[in-house]
Amino acid sequence: MMLEGWRWYGPDDPVSLDDVRQAGASDIVSALHQVPIGDAWTRKAVEERKNFIESGQPGRSQLTWSVVESIPIPDDVKRLGAKATRSIETWIASVEAVAAAGIKIICYNFMPVVDWCRTDLEWELPNGARAMRFDQDRFAAFELHILKRPAAVQEYSPEQQARAKKLFEQMSQADIDYLVMVIASALPGSTTEPMTIPQFRDRLETYRDVTPKILRQHLAEFLGRVTPVAEQLGVSLTLHPDDPPRPLFGLPRIASSADDYQALFDAVPSKANGICLCTGSLGVRAENNLPAMAERFGPRIAFAHLRATKREADGLSFYESDHLDGDVDMVAVLKALLKENARRSPGQKIVFRPDHGHRMLDDLAATKRTNPGYTAIGRLRGLAELRGAIRAIEHR
Repeated sequence: MMLEGWRWYGPDDPVSLDDVRQAGASDIVSALHQVPIGDAWTRKAVEERKNFIESGQPGRSQLTWSVVESIPIPDDVKRLGAKATRSIETWIASVEAVAAAGIKIICYNFMPVVDWCRTDLEWELPNGARAMRFDQDRFAAFELHILKRPAAVQEYSPEQQARAKKLFEQMSQADIDYLVMVIASALPGSTTEPMTIPQFRDRLETYRDVTPKILRQHLAEFLGRVTPVAEQLGVSLTLHPDDPPRPLFGLPRIASSADDYQALFDAVPSKANGICLCTGSLGVRAENNLPAMAERFGPRIAFAHLRATKREADGLSFYESDHLDGDVDMVAVLKALLKENARRSPGQKIVFRPDHGHRMLDDLAATKRTNPGYTAIGRLRGLAELRGAIRAIEHR
C-alpha cells in the first residue's frame, strides 16, 4: 500500500491530530512554519515537533511525520543561483536537521515571488460547498487595474482587456481588498511572504532580467549543491510543480510540464532529485498527460498530491473539483503509482495526500475556523474516495 498522508500546519491548525487519525491517515506532512524564511531549522525544533506528532496519548493510533512540506527556498537563490551561498548553506543545514530526525522526504517549490495562486477561496459549487478557483478575468483585472504591471497590457487581447476593465469597474473596495488578499498574501501552504501592492511591484522588478533559461540554471545550481548532501543522508527532494502551470506576472515558471521535469533530471541526474506529483497543478495544463507522467517519472516520485482540477470554457480558468471528477484520469494515475509502489521496499513506499478539499457540511459554519483548501471534511471525503479507488484497483 502507498502511505496515506495528511497536511498538518502544527499545533494551531484547526484540524487536530485526532481529526487526522479519525480520517484514517497514518503519515503527517508538515513543516516548521514558525521559522522565518531563510533561517535554519534546528535539530531541537525538529525533534520537538516530531515528538509532538508521534508521541500522542497512550492508546492512540500511531502517526509518523514522514514528509516535510516545505523548507522554503529564499528568494535570492531563485534570483542568483549558486551565488546565494549563505541561503543555500542554511537550507542544507535544515535538511540535515530533518534527516537527523529520520524524515527522508522533503517537498519544495521554485516559484518566484508568488506561490500557488487563486482568485477565489470560497467559490460556491452547485451543491452548496465552497471551492478555490482561478478566474482568468479576475486575474487580468488584478494585473491591469490593481497591480498595474506595465507589460501586462501587451499580454492580453483587446477582448480580455475589455472584460477585465468591466469587471474591475463593478468591484467595490471590499472586492478589491479581497482580491489583493487572495493573490498577494501568503496562503496556507505558501512559501512566500505577504506583500502590499508596492512591495509586490518591487519584488517583480528584481526579476526583470531573469528568463526561464536563467531560472532553470539557478535551480540546477541549487540542486547541484544540495543533492550530494541529500544523497548521503538518504533524503528525497521532491519539486512541486508550478500552480497554475504557466507564467504569471511575466515571471518564468519552469516546473509546469513533463519536458520541464525531464530537463531538470537531465541537468541534475542525482537520485535525490525527484518530483512531487501534484495532479491538480499539472492537470490544469491540458497537454499534461498525468498517467503517462506518473509512469515515466515513477522512480523519482516519493510524494504525491492527489487532487483534481476542472478547466473552464476559456481554457485558463479552473476550479478545484472533487478528487475523482476533474480533468485528470485519477484512476489511471493511481494504477501507475501503485505499480511503481509495488516495486519498492517497505521503507521506500510512496506517500500521498488528499489536497485542496472543499469547504462543506459543518466546516461551512460561520463560527468555524478553516484554512482555505485544508478543511477537515473536504479532505476526509477526498481521502476516502482515493482509498476506495486504491482498494478496488488492488483487488481486481
